[in-house]
Amino acid sequence: MTRMRKSIAFRLIAAVLAVELTSSLLVAVLSLAYERHIHFRAFDTMLRGRTDSVLGAVQDAEDAEDNVMLDQADLHLPSEDIYEVYDERGRLLGRSPQWPAAADGQSMTALTPAQLTSTPNDSISHAKLLGRHYRLLLRHGSRIVDPDEPGGHKLRKVTVLYGAPTERVWSDIRSAVAFYAAGSILLLAITGPLIAWLLHRGLEPLRQLAALAARVSVNNWQFSPPESARTTAELAPLTEALESVLNRLEEAFVQQRTFVSDAAHELKTAVAVTKSSLQLLTLRKRTAPEYQAGLERCVTDVERLEELVGKMLALARVESGHRNGVSAPSICDIAACLRSAEAELGTIAALRHVDVHIAGQSPSSLLVPLSAEDCSLLVSNLLLNALQHSPPESAVQLRLSLVLVSDGLSVLLTVEDQGEGIEAAALPHVFDRFYRGDASRARSTGGAGLGLAIAKAIVERAGGSIELASVVGKGTKVTVLLPQAQAARSQTPSA
Repeated sequence: MTRMRKSIAFRLIAAVLAVELTSSLLVAVLSLAYERHIHFRAFDTMLRGRTDSVLGAVQDAEDAEDNVMLDQADLHLPSEDIYEVYDERGRLLGRSPQWPAAADGQSMTALTPAQLTSTPNDSISHAKLLGRHYRLLLRHGSRIVDPDEPGGHKLRKVTVLYGAPTERVWSDIRSAVAFYAAGSILLLAITGPLIAWLLHRGLEPLRQLAALAARVSVNNWQFSPPESARTTAELAPLTEALESVLNRLEEAFVQQRTFVSDAAHELKTAVAVTKSSLQLLTLRKRTAPEYQAGLERCVTDVERLEELVGKMLALARVESGHRNGVSAPSICDIAACLRSAEAELGTIAALRHVDVHIAGQSPSSLLVPLSAEDCSLLVSNLLLNALQHSPPESAVQLRLSLVLVSDGLSVLLTVEDQGEGIEAAALPHVFDRFYRGDASRARSTGGAGLGLAIAKAIVERAGGSIELASVVGKGTKVTVLLPQAQAARSQTPSA
């Protein structure tokens, strides 16, 4: 079942549009709050002005008690507005014709004297009268009766309750909010395609990079990323990673092809030698001693073939673990491996008349992050390689010590012979698989050119390093540096 592909561009566009839509909704909410505040503040100012007009219509009643009255003759107010006027005793002085009244003729919102005096000046309230919503303003005022007459200057307090419907205000608010909302939607409709186009264009270097990477195959390793991908901050690390990975893959494929080709050549040669030995026996009748000698040659050829296959399998095992990031399964004592290898190869050293000895005071025990099998294989290959290239009556010197490097204590192993040495042009290739310094690849040198390759793979897998220095006519020295195992570090006293 194929998974549905998720587009980064689509998700980015959707995210940006969602943010813009959220912003538009937020603008609408804020505009509603702002317009409501502005419009009702203006509305309240209008109410105060009209209330002052009503206060101005309160006149002297010209009666014995010097009361006041409401003169509505000169009032020109909107017909939909309502108002009531009370004196300080709570007596109704007058109201607008449109003021709603109960069935008994009393005001539906009549105020008691206590309410008139206790309600703060310029108080705003809301009421729904006859199906309409009104905003009401209560305002306290005063009038001076008979200011020019002796004994006059009587102050009379007046309260006006004035209301106006709010439908028009809300209509203006909705119109303003609708304008902001329409503007936001229009802006969203314009910027949406523009953002999609810009994102599509901005992701073009990524598409070009993917297209070029898709062309890479086993037969075509050419990969030239576009300059736009190199100069883009987000794509530059990916470009460098792709180049690095492809270079390593190409190197691995080339190495694998070379290995297969060299292995096929070596196996073909070994099989051809064995076949020729058998064919030689069948050319004519042989005596029993001749048959025995021929069979011994065949056994020797088969043993050489078996040794070659074994080394190939060992190299494949070590390199496979190194590529897969498999850590060493255990730790072992390299000092014990060195002594064991010296004992096992003592016979070969005696046959070649080569003296093998461990120089200096070798530590009795040094732990390294290698399995016992890999450690034995490493030391044996290095010692055997030195013996194969050492002339008679020469010496091979082994040295093992503990040294201090930048990241802590490490184990140093050196194997030095007095052989013919290696030419400078051949030194960079000595760790290549199936490489042998002699051009003829003769059997006299022994081995199949895999010993140093196996040693390098084992050392690098353990996190160490291996180097080879040689002088023609004087000998070769192999230096191996391995990290000391963690278990041993805790037991080693600090210097």
